[in-house]
Amino acid sequence: MTESLEYSALLQLIDERSAAFRSAVAAAPSLDAPVPSCPEWTLSDLVQHLGTGQRWWAAIVAAGPAEAPPAKDAAEVPRELEALLAWYAESNELLLSALREAGPERECWVWWGAGVSPANAWGVARRRVHEVLVHTYDAQLAAGAVQPMPADVAIDGVAEFLDTCNSTPAAWPHETATIHYHATEGRSWLLALDGTGAWPAPLTDDAAPASASATGTAEQLLLFVWGRRTLSDLKIEGDRQVFEQLIAWEPEE
Repeated sequence: MTESLEYSALLQLIDERSAAFRSAVAAAPSLDAPVPSCPEWTLSDLVQHLGTGQRWWAAIVAAGPAEAPPAKDAAEVPRELEALLAWYAESNELLLSALREAGPERECWVWWGAGVSPANAWGVARRRVHEVLVHTYDAQLAAGAVQPMPADVAIDGVAEFLDTCNSTPAAWPHETATIHYHATEGRSWLLALDGTGAWPAPLTDDAAPASASATGTAEQLLLFVWGRRTLSDLKIEGDRQVFEQLIAWEPEE
């Protein structure tokens, strides 16, 4: 893994980013407001998605090691703003309580079991930090008042995405390639793509030039890998097609 936030810091970030999420929702003109970064979703849909996710991962962590996850909570979600925000706050606290009770090393089911991120409560906490971070951006966009992301959290977010979403033993179906991501804040990451899969790789002084590179702020890079920005929002060098292939790739493990 390319970053290593302490477990207590991850729990604090989940709480802080969730508070920012609720504030964005409360500031929006309506729960029916469209979410531009999530086509066909309203703000109400976004709150339901994130809150249901918090409850589901709370149950996953509480269950411990398992071959499959528990079913998602099918209870009806409130439709009025005040009740919906209270439901989301409760959802978030259920997750935080489960994570506190578990401790960072408790193993549990995760969908990224074959990746770099660990299949434990620490890995879940880190994933949920960035899930809430990006969906807070979505909610702020819907409310028309986007706030800058904390740079250090966005930096870890890029690393977490590579560790979790871009690491797989499924063979890369194209010509062997490397992608260099460079944040203007001074952090860089390398993703290797070959017959062994896709894996974050160490950056060394004697490494060959990457097949393609993307430069932007950590926030821009994070929003790009999460599908909220396009290649045109970044400084791209090298073979642009490698990015297009990665975006279109749906690996089967």
